[in-house]
Amino acid sequence: MSHPTPDRELPRRIEPAALAAFLVACLAFLPIANWIPGGHAAPWYASERSTWISGTAIALGVGIVLAIFSGKIAWLWRDHATESAADAFARRPIAASLCIAGLALLLYAVIARVVLGARPLLIDEIVQMVQANMLAHGHLWLPVDSHPEFFSSMHIVDTNGRYFSQFPVGGPAMLTLGVWLHAPWLVGPLFGAITVLAFAAYLRIAEPRPGVALGATLVLAFAPFTAFMAGSYMNHVTLLTWIVIGMAAMAKVMTSDTPRPVMALVSGLAFGIAGTIRPVDALAFALPAGVWFLVRAVRTPARWKDAIPAAIGVAIPLALLLWVNARTTGSPLLFGYEQLWGKSHALGFHAAPWGMAHTPARGLELVNLYFLWLQSYFLETPVPSLLAAIIALALAPRLDRFDRYLLASSALLVGLYFAYWHKGLYLGPRFMYALLPALALWTARFPGAMRDRFGQHAVYRSAVYATLCALAIAVIALVPLRARQYRQGMLTMRWDADSAASASGVKHALVFVRESWGAELVARLWALGVTRPETELLYNTVDACALEQAITHLEQENVRGAAAFTALRPMLADSARTVASTFSPDTTERALPGMSYPPVCTARIEEDQSGFTLFPPLLLARGGDNVYARDLGARDTLLLRRYPDRPVYLLKPPDSDVGNMPVFQMVQREATR
Repeated sequence: MSHPTPDRELPRRIEPAALAAFLVACLAFLPIANWIPGGHAAPWYASERSTWISGTAIALGVGIVLAIFSGKIAWLWRDHATESAADAFARRPIAASLCIAGLALLLYAVIARVVLGARPLLIDEIVQMVQANMLAHGHLWLPVDSHPEFFSSMHIVDTNGRYFSQFPVGGPAMLTLGVWLHAPWLVGPLFGAITVLAFAAYLRIAEPRPGVALGATLVLAFAPFTAFMAGSYMNHVTLLTWIVIGMAAMAKVMTSDTPRPVMALVSGLAFGIAGTIRPVDALAFALPAGVWFLVRAVRTPARWKDAIPAAIGVAIPLALLLWVNARTTGSPLLFGYEQLWGKSHALGFHAAPWGMAHTPARGLELVNLYFLWLQSYFLETPVPSLLAAIIALALAPRLDRFDRYLLASSALLVGLYFAYWHKGLYLGPRFMYALLPALALWTARFPGAMRDRFGQHAVYRSAVYATLCALAIAVIALVPLRARQYRQGMLTMRWDADSAASASGVKHALVFVRESWGAELVARLWALGVTRPETELLYNTVDACALEQAITHLEQENVRGAAAFTALRPMLADSARTVASTFSPDTTERALPGMSYPPVCTARIEEDQSGFTLFPPLLLARGGDNVYARDLGARDTLLLRRYPDRPVYLLKPPDSDVGNMPVFQMVQREATR
């Protein structure tokens, strides 16, 4: 056997932390999506890169200047300046954590009320609130209306006689707590604050350095991505709460010299509850934890007293989830989104529900976009937000067991969403929200990593001052700018229909909601029995006028279901030639260049130009005993006959100018379109 000569060094083993830093850096700094033909892209990358360069230059320049002067002006720099805060945190960790969580709760509540209007704005939030209202009144589902097209919405399952949300029941169940308290807007802030407490508890075990633990708690609590999301109704907030509770309880078990079955049960319950909210995200953190429990039990038989309660804890909420599925979709393993969209909704590389094929290349594009977005949304600093975490990872000498757990869970989360077709961007790259504990921890380790590598000299001081400069710019300028952007967006979704109806004296009325021509075409396709994926394919590729004429013909001939889609399928032949319509304010409508529109289509375009609104927010209107229904033209007579004694109103804005709110217009029954 040959042996290496003394003067020849063996290749150095690549440390997992360094490899993770390299991969994250590639995804977070390189425009990989722009290098792959077709699919998703980042057309804004060049502008963003210029911002990174200029922002980093400013922060680093200020840092270098202050570092130079700190050698001459004593009060500019104090060694161990943060030790008193770290010591105080170490002496009274629970009290300090409660103070941080209390401030976070206040911040999240202000964001919820002032920035996001205390209302669900995204369709996901609205539909989960619909389900939460059902649960609050003791219903898993409601009977489908005899004419569901008037009341259907994206992400609402209305098949087999049952009407319910497509989302797993755990998220709406969390919102139900807010419904009972008449403050559903407070659920996100409250659970966000609990996440901060749970993360602080986890760090007291997993992070031996009090200064890093305090810094990581502060980063998680006050990172703009955390705060803006915590002010929303999104289920990512409650999901993260239960994941972090599961992590904290797991850490207690793993550091105990004796079995802790009760704490193991709590860990399993928390991961299981997370699974009832967002199964994919929960799996990413529960699976490595489960492997850890199992390995310890195999090595030390006494630890089965931990592994078995943890498994039971996971099983209890998941069994409830499967029971709810059976009561709603009819099968324990069939989720609402699969019943609505088919198997193409699931993870994997296949045709996505909206037509395009999800391939590994597209998965890489999406993951690249998520990390590019995190560079801005995570901390909102002029310096790339992930830079500190990447440097800390690269400089890490080794990973302890808790680091390995977080790294494995984070990698699994990214891998799972690599195999998921949908692009999730709302208040940031929301599918990456569960990465926040890992990002907060490694960001907080950055100053210590720089000090350990370079000592308390110019490089370290420059890094500290540059960090403080970047944070100051974020707090003073960039975070308020983002808050203003959010506050001025999605104005129609903020409109309070109940207050407006009360102010206008509208009660016990039948209110037809005027949506765009495109939205009406979608609802009419649903009414024909065309599936959701087929509807999306047709609407996103076929000329709106051609679709209008074809749908009208099928309605007159009473063609429904599979036969309707078979009749419409040949229209896809021109899909490659259609472009976004320039005729209507609704730019989601498609147009075939050169096609001449008959009067029926020009009339619909004129209606769009006279103003339209959105129907989904009206699903949450409860005041005045009003019935809100989608305006479907001639089909409105179906509801007019059902409600013969109600006054009739049309709800629409006075014109198509952005920001104009809907108004109630009383109409004569015979005057409806």
